[in-house]
Amino acid sequence: MTLTGAIALPDGTLIRGRGRREKFPEGPLPDYGLYLGRDPDAPQRFSLRRRPAWRPEWPSTWLDWPDFRVPRDNATAVAAIKRAYALARSGEQVEVACVGGTGRTGTVIACMAVLAGCPGDEALAWTREHYRPRAVETPGQRRWITWFAAQLDDGGVIEPGHTSDV
Repeated sequence: MTLTGAIALPDGTLIRGRGRREKFPEGPLPDYGLYLGRDPDAPQRFSLRRRPAWRPEWPSTWLDWPDFRVPRDNATAVAAIKRAYALARSGEQVEVACVGGTGRTGTVIACMAVLAGCPGDEALAWTREHYRPRAVETPGQRRWITWFAAQLDDGGVIEPGHTSDV
C-alpha cells in the first residue's frame, strides 16, 4: 500500500513530502523518514518547548537544516538524500518532511528528481508542478539544487564535514 500523498518522481520512484505541523496522513506508516531541521535528541542551547519533541516510530535520519536555509553540512545532506532515494527506489515507503513541508522538503524532492533523471535546470519547475506550486522558498535553496546537480554531473566527491558555501 502506497503512502498517502506520495508522488512519483520522474523514474516512477514514490516519495512522500509533507509538513510535520500538518495532521499526520491516514494510511500506512513510512518505512523510513528523512527529516529536515534539528534532531530532537541533539543538545539544545535553550528550549521553549512546552511539549515533548516529536520522534518517529520508524527508522529515520535528521539533517541539521535551518528553516529558510540550506543544510549545515553538504556531504551529510547529499549522502542522506541519496540514501533516502535509494530506499524509495528499492520499494521502501519513504517520506521527507520539515516543519512546513515547502522549502526544505521541496529542495530535497527537487534533488531526488535530479537523481531520478530530471535535468538539474528543470528540477525546480518539475517539483513545483508535481509536489507544491511554491516548493523551494529561497534563492539559496534554488542554488543548492543547482549545486547538488552539478556534483552529480562532475562525479564530484564531497568531503564529510564540508559546510555549505552556496
